[in-house]
Amino acid sequence: MRTTVTLDDDTLVVIRRLMRERHISFKQALNDAIRQGAQHRPAPAVFETRTADLGVPVNLDRALQIAGELEDEELIRRQRRGA
Repeated sequence: MRTTVTLDDDTLVVIRRLMRERHISFKQALNDAIRQGAQHRPAPAVFETRTADLGVPVNLDRALQIAGELEDEELIRRQRRGA
């Protein structure tokens, strides 16, 4: 396949060095470099989630009940003060 490729100057230096060292064509040097780069992928880093002990779990049902009772007490207190 024919295509046009625009290479950065530093990349061209690498390709020309490969051509000289291996006595190969520009096409072969470019193909070899692409193959080598595509095959050598570093393994992804292992992601670890750090955990922390938060103590005894909270019973949210009980927490909502307590919040409701506190709200009721506050309403009763306001009614008594206003009366």
